[in-house]
Order: sequence, then structure tokens, then C-alpha cells
Amino acid sequence: GCDASILLDDPVNGEKEAIPNNNSARGYEVIDAMKAALESACPNTVSCADILAIASEQSVSTLAGGPSWAVPLGRRDGFTANRTLANSNLPGFNNTLDRLKNRFSNVGLNTSIDLVALSGAHTFGRAQCLTFTSRLYNFTGVGDTDPTLNTTYLEELRQICPQGGNSSVLTNLDPTTPDGFDNNYFTNLQVNRGLLRSDQNLFSTEGADTIEIVNRFSSNQTAFFESFVESMIRMGNISPLTGTEGEIRSNCRAVNSGTIRSNSDAAL
Repeated sequence: GCDASILLDDPVNGEKEAIPNNNSARGYEVIDAMKAALESACPNTVSCADILAIASEQSVSTLAGGPSWAVPLGRRDGFTANRTLANSNLPGFNNTLDRLKNRFSNVGLNTSIDLVALSGAHTFGRAQCLTFTSRLYNFTGVGDTDPTLNTTYLEELRQICPQGGNSSVLTNLDPTTPDGFDNNYFTNLQVNRGLLRSDQNLFSTEGADTIEIVNRFSSNQTAFFESFVESMIRMGNISPLTGTEGEIRSNCRAVNSGTIRSNSDAAL
């Protein structure tokens, strides 16, 4: 949410409940605490969008041992959320490589280096069983498994996510170093241990230009870190609201008037 649209509480149009975000994007109460502290110290100064951008950098660099970067600031907060566009525009966990490239291209991001570098954020974090169980039990609708899934890893995942079990159970996106920001995500892809189909497709799509980038990042963590920083800054510059556009919310969960005005913003 480059305009912090994801933070708005809206039972009808809220992006928190969009399919890629629902019960996956979490930690909103942490943002609330940051906003409350900032409003107490310097009210109506720091936007929720900038808080998200800074929190992302700190999560990577300070908490997980990844690279640091100077976060461009000055964003303002949008007035609306748009669940429909979030569902249609955000990359999905079962997307083919072509679909991923299309969604990156639609917002002006590079379909090779940005795609692979930003996907590398899955070097930490968790995913729900529902995002990958089709790969384990019914990949093409005939009770088969995803042939690009490492067979040992397949059995490990079946233990975590039994057929017909709790679809909201979480498992690590990176089974090797789940809480550290490193290049093991790419090493995992090389041995077919990418958790999400969208991840593994970066390496297992025949003839894809992303394969070489996965191999390069796997062998050179510095190259990954440098590209990740550049891509994060590019992503943070997708149509930000600046100047007199939008507002600076006093509460990240609601616009300052206390109501959602319309459903016209694009999900970013």
C-alpha cells in the first residue's frame, strides 16, 4: 500500500480482507503503536504510508540482518481502499511466471530483476497451508502433485498441512533460515524447495530469463542485497501521493473524516 490503503478498516472495500492479504498480512497493531507515538511527539507530520516504508526497511535491516537503505519520504495517505483491485492487481501465490510479469509490468516494475529481487523477500515470513496445498494433493485437478516440488519437501509439507486439515496453519516460506534475510530463498528454488508455486516458477519455468537471476543471487548474496534495495525504492515510488494530495491520517485505520469516501483508488 504505497498510500497506506491496506491499513484502512472497511468491511466492504477493505484491502486487509483481499485474498492475497487476508490473514496473511499481519502486525497492524504494531503500526498503530508507531502512529500513536508519532502523533504524540509531532502530530500531523508523519504519514501512515511513510511509517509502512520505514517499518519495512527496519524489518529487513535491523530485525533480520538484511541490507539497509535510505527510505525516500514524503508520501501522504489515501482516502480509499479497493478490495477488487487488490484481488486483481496483487501477485498471487499460484500465479504463473507470465502472470507475475504482467502484474509487475502493470505498475511499471521490471519483469525480471525487480520480480526476482522483490520475490526474495520470501526469505523470511510465513504462509498459510491454503496457499500451497493444491501443490501437495491436487495440482491439476486429478489428485496429483506439483512435479516441480522436491519429494522430500513434499512429505514434510504434508505433515504440516494434512489433506482436509486446518488451512490457516502457518509454515516458513524459507525452510532453511526462516527468520533471517539472506539468499537462501534462491538456493531453495534451485533444489525445488520453493514453498509457493509463484516462487518456484521463477526457476522452474523452462527458458525463463529469471533463472539466470536466481542462480546469480544464490551464489552472490551481495548482488541480491543491492538489487533488493534498488527494487524496494522503485516499488516505494509507485504513484505516491505527495504535496497536497491525500492527507496525513491521525489514525491509520480511518481517514480523518472517519469515513471511507469512495472506491476509486488503485491497489498498489
